Order: sequence, then C-alpha cells, then structure tokens
Amino acid sequence: MLVQREHCGPLRVQKALYPEGAAVCHAIVLHPPGGVAGGDRLEISVAAAPGAHALLTTPGASKWYRSGGRKAQQSLTVRVAREAVVEWLPQETIVFDGAEATMHSRIELAAGGVFCGWEVLCLGRTAAGERFSYGHLDLATRIEREGRPLWIERGQLCGGSPWLEAAAGLAGQPVSATLLLAGRAVEREWLEGCRALPVADGLLTGVTALPELLVARCLAPGAELARAWLGDVWQLLRLAALGRQAVPPRIWST
Repeated sequence: MLVQREHCGPLRVQKALYPEGAAVCHAIVLHPPGGVAGGDRLEISVAAAPGAHALLTTPGASKWYRSGGRKAQQSLTVRVAREAVVEWLPQETIVFDGAEATMHSRIELAAGGVFCGWEVLCLGRTAAGERFSYGHLDLATRIEREGRPLWIERGQLCGGSPWLEAAAGLAGQPVSATLLLAGRAVEREWLEGCRALPVADGLLTGVTALPELLVARCLAPGAELARAWLGDVWQLLRLAALGRQAVPPRIWST
C-alpha cells in the first residue's frame, strides 16, 4: 500500500492503483510540463518498506529538450528494504538533438530486496528523421546490496561521436535499452529463457548473468521494438524470479 506521498514542484505521483490486489501498488510518476529543459532538475526518491511491492511507470515518453547551454538533470534514488520489490519501468526517454542531460540512478538493496528496472533511450526524434548530432548525455547507474556494489556503470554520449555509428558502440542504432534484475541469484533457466525469446528484424540483443544480477540489452531502430522485447523479458522474469504473472500497467495501452 502507498502510505506516504510527497512532492515539491510539478513532479508528482498520481493516485495509486491496485490491479493485482492490495499486495502490489502500481503508481504513475507524472511530470506535467511534459519535457525537461535546460536548467531543470528532477529528483525522484522511492522507499519500499519491508515486504512491500511497488511498480512505477510514466504516462508517456520523457522528452529532454535542446539546451541553450544549461544542463538538465535527473536523479533517481530507490531504497528497497528486506524482502521488498521495486519495479521501475518508465516509458522511453527521448533525447532531442542538442540536449545537455545528466541522468543518475542509485539503487540500495537490503537483504532479500529485489529491484527490476529498465531504460529505453532514444537519441533524437527518429520519427522526424532527427539524429543526435550535437549535445551531451551523462549516464550513471549504481546498484548496491547492503553497501556492496552489484553494478556500477557510467556512460558518456556525445552528439555526433563516431562511437554512435561504430560496431563497438551503438552500431548506428538510435535506440538503446537495458533491463536490470538485481537481488536474486540468476537461474540458468531464466537466462536460457530470455535468450530464446523471439527477436524482431533489426534488433540486436544480449542477455548476461552476473552474481545477483541479470542484464538484458538491445539496440533498435525504434523505441517500439525495444519496448516490445524488454516487455517479453520482463514478463518471463517476473514470473520466474518474483513468482507473479506480469500485469502491464493500463497506461501503457492508452
């Protein structure tokens, strides 16, 4: 159950929903302005009490606008108490050409806590033929289990960089996506199941197991393909690792 909700400024959480019953809280994180401009700073903090289960998403794509020189920032902090679960499943993030953006996430797990989260990153408004030709994107994700790092990743993407086209980089694909499941020892069956999922034409995928962490990644020509594959991975893992059938938030269908 959602027991406390606080906000400062336009960023807020809408009314909690319980499509799976009282045991799992679905909540929508809403940013009414609809986009993030240079100089904006968004801070999102989530705390799941012992035994709680929360699924958080967004009502639509997040848009990071072209900057006039000032950086835009988002920080996400998730604290997962003993035997609690947090699923962070926002819709895609569209980084406009010329954006100056910083996106940092920190996940802190107690014993028995589980985090499942994804990020679908679109460089440029591909539907309009826009690419990420200039600008800068600073990415950082850190996941800890009782102070012990499980995953530390930093990324620096510069508009127009040769790495956006290189085979060792983004291979010319405008969309990159990652799903992380942390806090459970990865069973071989989960890994094999994820790798056996159908892959649409034009999609490059990979799934890796690390101690207490499963990483699923893809590169795609469009966000819909990436979200569809990540959705299949999430549905498989939710049942296998969390013992619950996947119930997609209704907002995804509107």
